[in-house]
Amino acid sequence: MLFKALQIDNTRQLNLFAKKTGIALKRLQYYNDAHKMPSGTDLEIILKETGLSEIQLMLATGCLNQALKSLLSENAAHISRLLSPVEKKISSQKDMKPVFKTDLGQLYQGDCLDLLRGIENDGVDLIFADPPFNLNKLYPSKINDNLKTSPYLSWCEDWAFECTRVLKPGGSLFIWNLPKWNLHMAEFLNSMLTFRHWISVDIKYSLPIRGRLYPSHYSLLYYCKGEKPDTFKPDRLPMGICPRCHGDLKDYGGYKDKMNPNGVNISDVWLDIPPVRHAKYKKRNGSNELSVKLLDRIIEMASKEGDLVFDPFGGSGTTYAVSELKNRRWLGVEIGPVEGIINRFQNIDEDRLNLEQIRKDINCLIPEKHYQKRLDQGLWTPESFRN
Repeated sequence: MLFKALQIDNTRQLNLFAKKTGIALKRLQYYNDAHKMPSGTDLEIILKETGLSEIQLMLATGCLNQALKSLLSENAAHISRLLSPVEKKISSQKDMKPVFKTDLGQLYQGDCLDLLRGIENDGVDLIFADPPFNLNKLYPSKINDNLKTSPYLSWCEDWAFECTRVLKPGGSLFIWNLPKWNLHMAEFLNSMLTFRHWISVDIKYSLPIRGRLYPSHYSLLYYCKGEKPDTFKPDRLPMGICPRCHGDLKDYGGYKDKMNPNGVNISDVWLDIPPVRHAKYKKRNGSNELSVKLLDRIIEMASKEGDLVFDPFGGSGTTYAVSELKNRRWLGVEIGPVEGIINRFQNIDEDRLNLEQIRKDINCLIPEKHYQKRLDQGLWTPESFRN
């Protein structure tokens, strides 16, 4: 975007501009590729050399601060008259037919934008989106997962805008992505939806990255349409208990009598979501997939039985399987092969057993497997402590 604003079309022009201004070529390339507004001395030099004003450069690069956004808002009527309407090429969803159905859901194969544009306004109760992270991974669908920042974010805004449109007032939207991308998505969503939480889910990405802190969490954005969500009923979690001695992992001091027997409130940092690496639980080879536990928690928190859940990036079908097992209606689409999702439903008892195991320890302060052991050892329970 910076090069376009500076009318730099090729490497020769870039080298000449770097030489003329004394700004390092590498730094100019960074501003352009990372979609950053120059600052400090670099900004002063660029403005002096080009004759542009700071506002012109901000507009040309798309790096708008709050003051400029307010200025644009105040002059919206005048600006709209200056701009010619841009026609968007919109694909048709009419020819898309579901490739798989259950009594509760429908799965389509194709581009999520094609499906979204055929969905009526304000009809979906809960949306969970796990888009490609733009990490240059090879997907079975052969999508381009190595876009430059601007086109990747533009694509994300397209599907997020459509998701916002189809979401019911009082409905909830969750977006799962790397923090670097969700920072941008939060800024975009803040203009349309109500921010609820930035949830940090502690899962190691892979190996440590040289020159950076070890990335160890994914970002889960949580927004609702309107002032507050119609449904918000998060599970409660068991307290920390040692698996060997069955004692407390945390000193609750004089607050034991005040602890809820149904469990501890969930915070916005989730430390108990496991990565899906065991072959027993993996539903597709060579790709990351989402934990049943993650989707169970989200669906339980932000929907009720009979609600419609939509996931625009089907992947291995975790959202759809968990929705089915929790008696939610669901709508799904996957641009790549869908055989893995269909096969998952044909063997859905595997997910059913996994989900039953996960929910055994939910909404109780002391799980059954520890309860009698604690009594035998004279350790406190909510009942014994109060007595």
